[in-house]
Amino acid sequence: MQLRITHTTTFTFDGRAQAAHQQARLTPLTTPEQIVVHNRLEISPKPWTYEYRDYFGSLVTAFEISEPHETLSIVATSTVQTNRSPAGPPTLTWEDLEGWDVADRWTEYLVLPEQVAPDDALAAAVRSIADAAALPGEAARAICGHVHAELEAEAPDPIPVSRVVHRAIGALRSVGIPARYVSGYFHPDTEPAVGVPATAHAHAWLQWWDAGWHAFDPTNDSEPGDRYVSVATGRDYLDVKPVSGIFAGAALESLAVGVEIVRLA
Repeated sequence: MQLRITHTTTFTFDGRAQAAHQQARLTPLTTPEQIVVHNRLEISPKPWTYEYRDYFGSLVTAFEISEPHETLSIVATSTVQTNRSPAGPPTLTWEDLEGWDVADRWTEYLVLPEQVAPDDALAAAVRSIADAAALPGEAARAICGHVHAELEAEAPDPIPVSRVVHRAIGALRSVGIPARYVSGYFHPDTEPAVGVPATAHAHAWLQWWDAGWHAFDPTNDSEPGDRYVSVATGRDYLDVKPVSGIFAGAALESLAVGVEIVRLA
């Protein structure tokens, strides 16, 4: 499936900002499951820019604006070809997770800071799930399903995606399964029509380690397919924020974010 994503971010200030120092993580990743055919980042006022890969492999556009401005607009347009295959069966054992090539290699995806640490009730529930599972991969799928069901029953209103993903990541890490945060997008229509624009939102899901990264969307309780486009990965949301930084000379009055996705083929 080929998708074009337009992500527009507009900052409006209560006066004239004198400077801006920002970082944007808005360029999708090229992976075996998706290829970035085209990407363009348009920033107004015109900035000085510098691109680099962060520690986690995400493409970052750092930029500075030194002229006075009342608004700042960032428009990221990407065309991505996706071809995601279903995940294979789990292979690692619980003993494998304790080995240096997992526990040491992926240590940053096993820590439990406040952002993701599970409460006592969730930690106990996922411990029971893990104890009953023959393999970590089986436990991971059941744990994500548990988090989805728990939060769905908790509140009738939509729950922030980052909260769902953080809770699932913390649950997985609490039983020794490395898990990381993935930011990106997904087309909201189950069968997207070619050429028809759809209003969407920035989205997030997770990946757990099982001799390779296995993606799962705990918000929708499903495995990501071709409608999904990944942008950045990290330990949690703070590592993958689409836009972050500081402004000088004025206070932020409003922030508007819009995402449009069109299936091209």
